[in-house]
Amino acid sequence: MKIAHNFNAGPCVLPKEAINEAIEGLKDFAGTGMSVIEVSHRSKEWDAVMQETEALWKELLNIPDGYKVLFLGGGASLQFLMVAMNFLEKKAAYLETGVWAKKALKEAKGIGEAVCVASSADTTYNYIPKGYVIPDDADYFHITTNNTIYGTEIREDYNCPIPLIADMSSDIMSRPVDVSKYTLIYGGAQKNVGPAGVTFVIVKESALGKVSRYLPTMLNYQTHVDNSSMFNTPPVFSIYMMNLTLKWIKKLGGLSVIEKMNAQKAGLLYDEIDRNSLFVGTAKKEDRSRMNVCFVMAEGYKDKEEAFMAFAKERGMVGVKGHRSVGGFRASLYNACPKESVEALVACMQEFERLNK
Repeated sequence: MKIAHNFNAGPCVLPKEAINEAIEGLKDFAGTGMSVIEVSHRSKEWDAVMQETEALWKELLNIPDGYKVLFLGGGASLQFLMVAMNFLEKKAAYLETGVWAKKALKEAKGIGEAVCVASSADTTYNYIPKGYVIPDDADYFHITTNNTIYGTEIREDYNCPIPLIADMSSDIMSRPVDVSKYTLIYGGAQKNVGPAGVTFVIVKESALGKVSRYLPTMLNYQTHVDNSSMFNTPPVFSIYMMNLTLKWIKKLGGLSVIEKMNAQKAGLLYDEIDRNSLFVGTAKKEDRSRMNVCFVMAEGYKDKEEAFMAFAKERGMVGVKGHRSVGGFRASLYNACPKESVEALVACMQEFERLNK
């Protein structure tokens, strides 16, 4: 069997243990004699998965009472619209730290007044803005905690004077989070917590029902709260895989252990980038992401980019090409990316330097 060192930005590497168990569930789910993708979503066996998955979220993130965890379709891109529809009454405030934050702001502007309080677009989003003022008359402040394309990350849970909403698509479950500081957290699962197809939403129930506009049934968070994410048929396999992935995280020791693992992996790669004469990191050091490590060829070696891509591919590296909008290289080090893969990439970079310096 071919072994790949998977650094894809999403869909991402998932725990082999969870994948193998999911294969068995595809054959026979919970002793029903049916596949998990055949069983009724109204069955007691499936209901048990839904309840357990929400309980795992609440346990791992230490989510306080008064919050509901939802499992929806449409990806984070649909949430850009749903957030504004459910929370924007007079004005919303956004921090623009990348393409996805910009897209979220665009959707909000289509609903009502939405302002950008700060942006790092001036230097291709290679830092997290600081020193800005959050308008106290806004209905909420929206942030994107990790920026996959540019390799920046917010790992602080802000003390926000107004309701705080966060897109945590690409760094959720990579560290402990103080959920009590947020009104809503959302994201696509396909980075750290499962395959594409399901979107997680953690919402403070008391914050709902405050806008005066009509909310279409499927775009109203209250619909999904009232029906425990099963108003319509949920993305069953994606949720099942999420359930198994969360069990794997719990088995490892939870988010404190996961955070240490992720910090160590990112440290290994960033140390090599800073040491290696052929490569340069693109994000400001104080804002570097642990999830997505972005780098380029150093001055004098720009013509070696394609050669390094081929060199890395020959050695089993997958997904290290940078996003098409910025070029260069990107290694995504999500939870299930093993340390051995990072070590293999570091060794690859060192060998390439020896051969080309």
